[in-house]
Amino acid sequence: MTFVVTENCIKCKYTDCVEVCPVDCFHEGPNFLAIDPEECIDCTLCEPECPVEAIVSEDDLPEDQADFLQLNAELAAEWPVITEVKKPPEDADEWADKPNKRELLER
Repeated sequence: MTFVVTENCIKCKYTDCVEVCPVDCFHEGPNFLAIDPEECIDCTLCEPECPVEAIVSEDDLPEDQADFLQLNAELAAEWPVITEVKKPPEDADEWADKPNKRELLER
């Protein structure tokens, strides 16, 4: 099992989660984070750290977010690892909980 970064992270990209990850499974893109499912050890440490609740266990992944499991795997293979907290985008709070952000994901 793995944890999955879901749509709510798009344009929010808070990085509180990366600092607690013991295996460095987070990867950073322009406006989204991804979890490498091959590296994730299901430790659960990252999930409560996300202020916008964008990290979900694979077992609890809502049906409308199911494609994010594969998307995380694909993007983690392309993007560099991130291990330190960075300042979120200035408008991150404005994007939190907004639906239908998929088309805004930058690769």
